[in-house]
Amino acid sequence: METPRRPESWVEISESVSRLCSFDAGGGGGVSVKLIQDNRMAHDKLVDSFLNKFFPSGYPYSVNEGYLTYTKFRALQHFSSAMLHVLSTQVYDLPLRKQRLTQESSSVAAWGQEWIQSQRVGGYLGMAVVAARATRLPIYSSFAKEGNLSDLFAKGEAISTLFNVMGIGAGIGLSSTVCSTTQGKLIIGPLLSAVHIWGVVQEMRATPINTLNPQRTAMVVADFIKSGKVSSPAELRYREDLLFPNRLIEEAGSVKVGQPFRRVLSPRLVEELRSTFPNEKFLLTQKSDKAYMVLEQSATGEDALRGWLVAAFASEMERSGAGPRDTVLNDAYQKMESVFPMFVSEVKSRGWYTGQFLDGNHSRIAYAKSE
Repeated sequence: METPRRPESWVEISESVSRLCSFDAGGGGGVSVKLIQDNRMAHDKLVDSFLNKFFPSGYPYSVNEGYLTYTKFRALQHFSSAMLHVLSTQVYDLPLRKQRLTQESSSVAAWGQEWIQSQRVGGYLGMAVVAARATRLPIYSSFAKEGNLSDLFAKGEAISTLFNVMGIGAGIGLSSTVCSTTQGKLIIGPLLSAVHIWGVVQEMRATPINTLNPQRTAMVVADFIKSGKVSSPAELRYREDLLFPNRLIEEAGSVKVGQPFRRVLSPRLVEELRSTFPNEKFLLTQKSDKAYMVLEQSATGEDALRGWLVAAFASEMERSGAGPRDTVLNDAYQKMESVFPMFVSEVKSRGWYTGQFLDGNHSRIAYAKSE
C-alpha cells in the first residue's frame, strides 16, 4: 500500500518574521500559516497589527496617493464630532423652566429655517451633498486600486467607528471636567466645531477626484496650454477651490458653461456656430472677455475638453492680435482638431475619467428632430 504523500510546506521570511506555510492535507486548496520566529520590536508589532486591521491589504501600494492624509483628517473629523455629540446631550441637565424656554426658542428657530429653506432650496443643496453619506462610495472609489473597493470601504468604516468610540470617551471626560460649566462649554464647543469643519475641508482636499467638472476641466486645459503637460487628479486636488468652484480661469479661455441657451445665443448665431463646429456637441461664443459654452444633453467629458481647448486657443490668439474674432474662432478649432488626439490620450493616461462631464444643474440643450 502506497504511503499518502505529505502536503508540501515552505518557509516565508519577511524582514524579521518567519512563517511556516503548508497546503491543507484535505486537498481543498487552503493554506495554513504558522509563525516560527518574530524578532520585531513591540512598537513595530503594534503598528503592523493596526495596519492589518484598519488599512487595506497591500497598503500603501494598494491605494492611490493621498489616502493616509484623507484617513487622518477623517479620523479627526469623527473624533471631534463624537465629542460634540456627547456635549450636546448635556442640554437635558438644564433646569426644567430653562429647558422649556430653550425648547420653544428652538421650535421658532426651526420654523424660520424651514421657511427660509422653502424659499431658497438651492442654497441648501451644497450642504446636503457634503453631509450625505452617499458621498462615501465615490470618495473610496477614487482611492481604490486593483478592484479592492470593498476592502477599502470596510477598513475605512472600521477606522471611523474606532475614532467615534474614542471621541465618545473623550467627550464624557470633557463633560465632567472642563465642560461642566457654561463658560467651559462656550469655549470648547466652538473650538471643537471649528476643528470638525477644518477636518472635513482637509479630508475633501486630500481626495483625488478623477471625474471632470467645469473647474477641473479648466485647470487641466490651462496647465496644458501653459506647459504642454496634463496634470493628474492628485496634482490638482489642492489647487481646486472648494468655496468658489465657478471662478473663471483666464488661461483656459474664461469659459462659462451651462448658461441658459436663450441668454447667450441668438438664432442667427446658432446657425453660424453649428457650421463653425460641425458634428460637435458644444456651441461656443465669445463676448467681451468671457467665452460662453452650451453643451448638448449627451455631451461627455471629451466634448467639454474639446470646447475648452477651442476657447483657450482662441483667447491666446486674441491676446496676440491674430485677427478678427470669427477668424480666430475658426483657427482655434482647427488647432484643437490637430492636438486633441494626443491631448485626450494623455488625459486618460493620467487617470482622468472622460465618459461623463459633471456640470451639476447647469443648462444643456437637445435639438428637436426635424420631420
